[in-house]
Amino acid sequence: MLFAGQALRAQEVRMFQSNRPPLASRRFVSAAVEREIDRVSALIRDPELRWLFANCYPNTLDTTVFMGQADGHDDAFVITGDIDALWLRDSAAQVRPYLHLARSDAQLRTLYRGLIRRHARCVLLDPYANAFTRDPASRDGLHWSRRDKTEMKPGVAERKWEVDSLCYVLRLAHDYWRESGDVEPFDATWAKAARTIVATFKEQQRVGGPGPYRFQRNSDQPTETTLAGIGVPTRKTGLIHSAFRPSDDACTFPCNIPGNLFAVATLRELAEMAGGVLHDAALAAEALALADEVEKAVYAHGTMQLPDGRRVFAYETDGYGNHLFMDDANVPSLLGLAYLRSVPADSALYQTTAQAVWSDANPWFFKGRAAEGIGGPHIGEGQVWPMSIILRALSSSDDAVIAAALQTLRATHAGTGFMHEAFDKDDPARFTRKWFAWVNGLFGELVVKVANERPHLLAADFA
Repeated sequence: MLFAGQALRAQEVRMFQSNRPPLASRRFVSAAVEREIDRVSALIRDPELRWLFANCYPNTLDTTVFMGQADGHDDAFVITGDIDALWLRDSAAQVRPYLHLARSDAQLRTLYRGLIRRHARCVLLDPYANAFTRDPASRDGLHWSRRDKTEMKPGVAERKWEVDSLCYVLRLAHDYWRESGDVEPFDATWAKAARTIVATFKEQQRVGGPGPYRFQRNSDQPTETTLAGIGVPTRKTGLIHSAFRPSDDACTFPCNIPGNLFAVATLRELAEMAGGVLHDAALAAEALALADEVEKAVYAHGTMQLPDGRRVFAYETDGYGNHLFMDDANVPSLLGLAYLRSVPADSALYQTTAQAVWSDANPWFFKGRAAEGIGGPHIGEGQVWPMSIILRALSSSDDAVIAAALQTLRATHAGTGFMHEAFDKDDPARFTRKWFAWVNGLFGELVVKVANERPHLLAADFA
């Protein structure tokens, strides 16, 4: 019996060799993160799930972080994975899973300080850009963006205006400050970037006109460009307009409701920082007033009735009473509103909306032989995004839902040991993006949350 047990463990070791780079090749190493991997791994009974967690959780640090110096301070450039550019949204989300460890790890704090400072410089370079190059003087951009009809500036990789990009800048700064108590990166440059964010949000309420942003791209995909450079006509209700969604796909209607609710939450967090860190009462008041105005507009114009009579949040609206009901896996999404602290998790309106988007009421919800989940136009029909499965579990208090998500994620990585952007609902071996750090970290964040709140689920045998 003892020999059989030893043989089984030896087989597991061979089957589940670490997919992490050798220590000398890792881009960034945090002792606190390594301890967290050991702590959580010890709670996971299933060897494949344990292997997945140990591969995925540190993937951002292992492979995507480039540290340096800029203006005498730490600088951090965090790429998405297989695309060599920094997205404001992705980079903020990629480092989120380690925030709770920042207070205990000085090395980790250098990463956050460097990224927060990099974000501020990016915002000041162009608040309408979603992605940036490592070299702020580079005019290369991403190869698919070089002929875009927009005002491309040096250092910009792509210039798709997305409300959530600026929200993520504020969210990372706020949560780092709260978790670490560190105020070092919040200098005059960061304060100027924060004021620029507020000004950009107000500009994109479009009360006095469409503002300076224009974007068009020659493409055979309508999700890659905008009507007349600004999108379809809208009634000006106080909602913030966005040209593109968190998926980098063009909005159908320019007022994206998940993005607006995320803006409400992060503006209020900015007001907290403006008072507690920047000591700028005027900025705090302006951020709070704008948050209140946008929130009022969301509840006045951003909800709708489904054909079965249920009242839900719309995904997008034009302010004229036209609404789009769908959801996209990329966050902010309707499903992810509670995770982002944009609405209370126990809100009846949110709960009804979350149930509806995880059903055939959502045209981008798919159910197949391998899995069910939400996708989006970015990859197309029949493609389930692991991100949606993870978000549903992160937003749930139901053991059965969370356990089912872990089981599905364990069964659909196609033997790679990592999460992917999307996979075919019937065949997980058909997937996109083998190196997508955001979703790897999000999976790790889910497992850490389960370890802290529901460790009994990790003691299960998922085989």
